[in-house]
Amino acid sequence: MAGLQLAAASDAQPVPPCKDEAPIAASSPWQIRLRALRVITNDKGSVGAIPGSGLSYSDTVTPELDISYYFTDNLAAELILGTTRANIYGAGTISGLGKIGKVGVLPPTLTLQYHFTDFGAFRPYVGAGVTYTMFYNQDAGSADALDVKNTFGRALQVGFDYRLDQHWGVNFDVKKLFLEPKFDVAVGGTNFTGKAKLDPWLIGTGVTYSF
Repeated sequence: MAGLQLAAASDAQPVPPCKDEAPIAASSPWQIRLRALRVITNDKGSVGAIPGSGLSYSDTVTPELDISYYFTDNLAAELILGTTRANIYGAGTISGLGKIGKVGVLPPTLTLQYHFTDFGAFRPYVGAGVTYTMFYNQDAGSADALDVKNTFGRALQVGFDYRLDQHWGVNFDVKKLFLEPKFDVAVGGTNFTGKAKLDPWLIGTGVTYSF
């Protein structure tokens, strides 16, 4: 009898796993977002040697790409990449200068984020980091010459992702950059220095893709 039981056990076929128990593929820590970004500047600044002088800047809309890496489900680093061009206008006692010049702005910004994961598909986050803003293709308008200096700044961030499925989602994001670059400008053959207090808001919305 024992021999028959052993033979029956050896002839038994393994039970196939239930379809509902299929393993879930591990997700990649990489994520990208493509946003439409509204850049709203703070219209402050001055030319050092001209009392009552002020500056204002054009607001812009530009596409933006960002790349995120998740160290854990909650902790991630995000690098944003985007560029735009902005006009600089005289204000206050130098408002008669009109458009002083136009510059390209490239502000790569790196933030460390904390993502809240207790709300299902809704994933809010906060972040803080640094930016190194570069100014290029600087064209003088009413000024004879214009040179806005590259500068470091700080960044604060709040936003959320809403996951549509394993890979796709939608995103809304707000950043505040604290930027006060110095500049050199020549007007009427006289050289001046000053500071542009940009401190822009970056307000973006777009799509998210997780690998």
